[in-house]
Amino acid sequence: MKALPTKEEILAWIAEHPTETNKRDIARAFGVKGQAKVELKRLLREMEDEGLLERRRKSYRDASRLPPVTVLEVTGADADGDLFARPLEWHGEGEPPRVLIAPGPGPAPGKGDRVLARLTPAKGEDHAYVAKVIRRIGQGPKRILGIFRKSAEGGRLVPIDKGVDREWLVPRDATHGARDGELVEAEASGRAGAYGLPRARVVARLGDPSQPKAFSLIAIHQYGIPDEFPPEVLEEAERLKPAGLKGREDLRDLPLITIDPADARDHDDAVFAEPDDDPKNPGGHVIWVAIADVAYYVRPGTALDREARRRGNSTYFPDRVVPMLPERLSGDLCSLHEGVPRACIAVRMVIDAKGHKRSHRFVRGLMRSAASLAYEEVQAAADGKPDDRTGPLMERVIAPLYAAYECAKKARAERQPLDLDLPERKIVLDEEGRVVSVGFRDRLEAHRLIEEFMILANVCAAEELFARRRPLLYRVHEEPSPEKLEALREIAEASGLTLAKGQVLHTRHLNQLLEQAEGTPHDELINMATLRAMMQAYYHPENFGHFGLALRSYAHFTSPIRRYADLIVHRALISAHGWGKDGLSEADIEHLEETAKHISETERRSMAAERDTADRYLAAFLADRVGAEFTGRITGVQRFGVFVRLDDTGAEGIIPVRALGREYFHYDPHLQALTGSESGAVFEIGQKVTVKLVEAAPVSGGLLFELVEAGAAGGRPAPRARGKGGRKAKAPVGRKPAKAARKGAKVRRKVTRTRR
Repeated sequence: MKALPTKEEILAWIAEHPTETNKRDIARAFGVKGQAKVELKRLLREMEDEGLLERRRKSYRDASRLPPVTVLEVTGADADGDLFARPLEWHGEGEPPRVLIAPGPGPAPGKGDRVLARLTPAKGEDHAYVAKVIRRIGQGPKRILGIFRKSAEGGRLVPIDKGVDREWLVPRDATHGARDGELVEAEASGRAGAYGLPRARVVARLGDPSQPKAFSLIAIHQYGIPDEFPPEVLEEAERLKPAGLKGREDLRDLPLITIDPADARDHDDAVFAEPDDDPKNPGGHVIWVAIADVAYYVRPGTALDREARRRGNSTYFPDRVVPMLPERLSGDLCSLHEGVPRACIAVRMVIDAKGHKRSHRFVRGLMRSAASLAYEEVQAAADGKPDDRTGPLMERVIAPLYAAYECAKKARAERQPLDLDLPERKIVLDEEGRVVSVGFRDRLEAHRLIEEFMILANVCAAEELFARRRPLLYRVHEEPSPEKLEALREIAEASGLTLAKGQVLHTRHLNQLLEQAEGTPHDELINMATLRAMMQAYYHPENFGHFGLALRSYAHFTSPIRRYADLIVHRALISAHGWGKDGLSEADIEHLEETAKHISETERRSMAAERDTADRYLAAFLADRVGAEFTGRITGVQRFGVFVRLDDTGAEGIIPVRALGREYFHYDPHLQALTGSESGAVFEIGQKVTVKLVEAAPVSGGLLFELVEAGAAGGRPAPRARGKGGRKAKAPVGRKPAKAARKGAKVRRKVTRTRR
């Protein structure tokens, strides 16, 4: 039998052959065969226990050296602007080696980003390796958020995510001093330990989870939303000075006003309208939309730019905002405060008496807001109840705005965007962060006015850059997929309604369906089903149109304080008009598709975090009402139960299928319905129900309901549940589950995505 290699020989081989390090490679290199392979395996395990080797799946490497390709976490830049990182895994002695990130062609990664990089040893430097980034792999692993429960072996971590019931074992030396019942953040740290539980180590203690102000903090940590600006970003922001008039059009005499929610934290858009004095355009109007010139302050390649791109957008919670830009910008230099000169990029739009756009012109200007008003006071003034602030503005500003809006409404009615008027939930907190009330925001004409003018300005930006053949990011919303469309059609037909078939789908067809359902028992069902049929909007350098708004070209231009996509559009406009050197950079253009994907993901991340935080606040608000009965609507149907949204608060929870009745329920994914095998009881989207609150968990945001009574299902009476103490159901006319299955098996109509 050939002698086994020494430990030194194995380490030398691994260092010289980093891509051939599994047990088979090592055995082949030293001629180890047959029974000797068992001894080699024992030797490798011994070296692993001694810390000389680290086992990575089926390969080994020298624990004192980093592999040629490894995962790094960016630690930040030094005083000279050089970017450094640390290896995610290090099992050698002492501190992990310092790694310099070599500059690349694309945007530099930000602090906390994780990258896959190729390493080259560096000798005689203050760093051990130089890394060339191969690709980014996210902003760190998904961390575990949970409640720490102390135990003899250290502790257990009970995750707070709804639907996650797996606990984690926290060893005694990895508790980070956490106390029993404390909310903590942890990272997975290795293989399963005792009782088969995976191991984790606590990395941050977040305090008492029952405190209301912890709810948004939970979401921030859960979704990895960056909530602290690096020092270099704050320092860069503090050095900025207000823009002057040089190179700008003077708009300070134009009485532009901002109209925002009463609790708005920033003001990034202002509007003004007046009748068009061109005799060739009788009844027409001139509309100005001015947007804060964020691009002047946030230049490509700066620390501010890197951080803004990393965040992608601002995230709004009931108790706080995690902004895309530091307060020096979002609340000061880029906020269009009343009476203060502010840099802007504005568009002058001319519409005719029917609301059709005749022309537009972009300018880089300096404006001064005539007033910062709330939606409610503007609407009150328009309704004939002006106050001391709005009274002086009625004739010159407010009345012309509404006159121009009346024309714009005509074009909107002709265009027929999807007419889903979805209520926006409003959670009011007291100074301690506790929920005072929950309701829905009023939808005023003032809201629709601003929305319509912003849409018009966004269209102008997209058309302007397309005409000048400049790269940009479009806001894309594609038509429903054939599968979703067919599912919607089946729900409509089952409700006795029709959705046009055999033609190119337009929003007017969906609006016709909504009109058919209005005022009928199917109203809520059709609205919800239509919403669920929609695709999710996203950003892309190519124009695929905006289906929901019924627009061929659409780009986000109006909110650069809170959306990075708008900043890209502003830079593109600056480049297109030759307004300065702060336009779209070569790196911006080269990585446009990557940026689009990234900010689409950060947008979805923020939406999920905002939704989960609202759920937690609502669960806390309802926690002392366990046992009470509520009315609501079924908003979702799955094999395991139905989701219900309460009428008065908009809070959502679940009725498990076991609580619907003591029978088997057939799940129809096409009709989104559960049908009782014995009673024929039907539970479907939009159905009215009365439920009892069984459990409210503020930390997870979960609500558990028990069915008390179900209303009409598909226009037919539905029975009471046959659960605990429930009455036996009266069997309505049952649907035939097989019918939808047969329909779903038909060949789907092919919808070709057109590029406009």
